[in-house]
Amino acid sequence: MTDSETPPPRPGLIARTFTMLWPHSLRAQVMGALALALLLAQGIGAALLYRAQHEYREEQVTHALAIKLVMASHDDFAPPPPPPEERAPDGKDADKDAGKNASQPTGPDKPLLEGERRFRHFHHGPPPEDVSRGPRTESVDHFALQPFDHPRPEMARRLSPMLTEQDVNPTGLIVCERPLAKDPMMLQRIERRAALMRRHINLPHPPPLEASRLLIAAVPRPGGGWLVSRVVISPEDPWLPFTLIAQTLFIYLVLVGTMAVILRRIIRPLAALTAQVEQFAETRVASSQVVPQGPHDIRRLIAAQNAMEDRIIALINEKDVMLGAIGHDLKTPLAALRVRIECVDDDNERLRMAQTIEEITRSLDDILSLARVGRPSEPLETNELSALVASVVEDYEDMGEPVELDDTMRIVLPLRAVWVRRALHNLIGNAVRYGAVAHVSLTREDDWAIIRIADQGPGIPESQIARMFEPFTRGEPSRNTHTGGAGLGLTLARAIADQHGGTLSLANHLGPDGGIVGLVAELRLPLGA
Repeated sequence: MTDSETPPPRPGLIARTFTMLWPHSLRAQVMGALALALLLAQGIGAALLYRAQHEYREEQVTHALAIKLVMASHDDFAPPPPPPEERAPDGKDADKDAGKNASQPTGPDKPLLEGERRFRHFHHGPPPEDVSRGPRTESVDHFALQPFDHPRPEMARRLSPMLTEQDVNPTGLIVCERPLAKDPMMLQRIERRAALMRRHINLPHPPPLEASRLLIAAVPRPGGGWLVSRVVISPEDPWLPFTLIAQTLFIYLVLVGTMAVILRRIIRPLAALTAQVEQFAETRVASSQVVPQGPHDIRRLIAAQNAMEDRIIALINEKDVMLGAIGHDLKTPLAALRVRIECVDDDNERLRMAQTIEEITRSLDDILSLARVGRPSEPLETNELSALVASVVEDYEDMGEPVELDDTMRIVLPLRAVWVRRALHNLIGNAVRYGAVAHVSLTREDDWAIIRIADQGPGIPESQIARMFEPFTRGEPSRNTHTGGAGLGLTLARAIADQHGGTLSLANHLGPDGGIVGLVAELRLPLGA
């Protein structure tokens, strides 16, 4: 990274927390997104429903106030005549009325004219069965807000146009909200209703008074005084939250259940396809192809994957056949050359020709091994790695090579012994060839078995270490260009490590003064390979 480059900013705490908590699987992400969307939609719907209900209640109350004020403003508000039982005790009026109505039916079955019914209803109050309705409009000389009144200017602004349309002057209109228990007229009405109930015990019981607030509207009269109207504010529906919760749960069950079924139909073939691809990537052998199922797009994807696997397997098989033919066609003439060089009289020339043939044979073996390392024919078998390492070291000791076995420990793990032995031969051979002495050790760290091969050579420049794993790449000229193979030893060793799920790395060994005193090759194999 240059000085002008700046590291990317780290995500914030909220972003990191969201990334950590957010599910990674497709099913979990879709279900989580669906749950959040439903929660948002239900929240907005509940808010709109509550607002609509509130607006509806406000409109009802406003219209009720307007109707009462308009009806009262067009009435003369004459004092009601006294009831029959409160007239003069001499009984003249009673006798007169009795004589006038002698020819008419009396009692509860007596029919009333429309005007008489409206007159009694207005001046004497509603009949006993209507006592639960709100109080009627009254005319007072003076009206003032009480300390416990709550002004409602927005209701006054809504009520004013309605009164204007009905030729009622809304100038000076006052609208306030008052506790029910602190309104004298309402308290009197409650007492009157109780008295009527005692007098008319055969009538249905009036509904209980559930409201706790009143909305009062007062408008000045043209001739003086005020018209005051009261409307009981109906309480809010206490079951609304439970209704919203039940509705939300029902929608959750329906939608989430439907999405779960759909996602299962989509995820199941995808999971099978993923497992097949992972197994094919690891073994390059398709044990059994996935049967196309699920939606049409998933079926096309599975069919394309099966066709691609068939094509890859066909190419690999062709490669194996070609490599087998190359090995057979080249090794046969090499063996013939090995026989023919025996006819050469010059010993030095014969030795050089034999070394050349041997070098070609080794290079050919490395090429064939590198081509086949991805598709090993031998299965994993449990082996004692320490004994395998010791046997390879003994092979070099028997040949008189400077190889030393350092600390080891007994480790048993599943592996392909032939391939691991080939990798150790390549690594130890490079150490002996370029570093004079090879030190081999075996240790265990966590869930890894680690084989280290250290030499005392000049090492490799840091910029060239990664390139050394490329095929046909050899060390720099200072590492003895007169020896060595075709540059496939490290490539093959790393391929064998990858085949076992392990790694191969190279690192320079530094001395006390900071200089390079050797090279360390580290082969890591997982214990559960």
